[in-house]
Amino acid sequence: MLQEFKTFIMRGNVIDMAVGIIIGAAFSKIVSILVEGVIMPPIGLLMGGIDFSDLFIDLSGKGHASLKAAEEAGAPVIKYGLFINTVIEFLIVAFAIFILIKFINQLRGPEPADEAPVTKKCPECLSEIPIEAKRCKYCTSLIE
Repeated sequence: MLQEFKTFIMRGNVIDMAVGIIIGAAFSKIVSILVEGVIMPPIGLLMGGIDFSDLFIDLSGKGHASLKAAEEAGAPVIKYGLFINTVIEFLIVAFAIFILIKFINQLRGPEPADEAPVTKKCPECLSEIPIEAKRCKYCTSLIE
């Protein structure tokens, strides 16, 4: 079992996947900071000084002044501002991955075209015959 595990781990695609996950985690941190520190402040300013991460719905009905005050009081809250930030982060990550894949596909070049078929099936006996054949070599029927 140990040998099977070693063989599994040493495959190139598993190592590539691990590297991708590590890079993805680091990239996620960068995007989080980008959204929280660069993108959301100007959007919040344009919307009247709103900090999206502080937007919440107080389910206790006590009308807490801030998210921090509601959390300190132990009030149940819906943090929809954090959800908005997370959706924006997701869209940025998805767009960045799209651009990266598009760039990699351009580096690879066009995929080779499928080769034209060299054989066809005889309609009578269903044997494989050369594409240019006019008569089946197995059943001798004429091929159109």
